Amino acid sequence: MTEKTELNEVAAAAKEAKRVADAAADTKQPSKGQPWPLMPIGVGIGIGSAALAAALLYANAGRKKG
Repeated sequence: MTEKTELNEVAAAAKEAKRVADAAADTKQPSKGQPWPLMPIGVGIGIGSAALAAALLYANAGRKKG
C-alpha cells in the first residue's frame, strides 16, 4: 500500500499562495487603456450644435411678427 502525503490546511494554503504568486509574476502590468477618441466626439458635438441652430432658425422663420 502506498502512502499519500496529506496536506493540512496551512500547507495547502501556502501551496496555493505560491501558485498565485508565480502566476502573478508571469503576467504583464495592465495597460492604462486607450484614450478617448476626441476628434470624432468633437465632430459629433459640432454637427449636433449646427443641427440644433438650423432647427431653431427654421422654426423661427415660419412665425409671423405682429
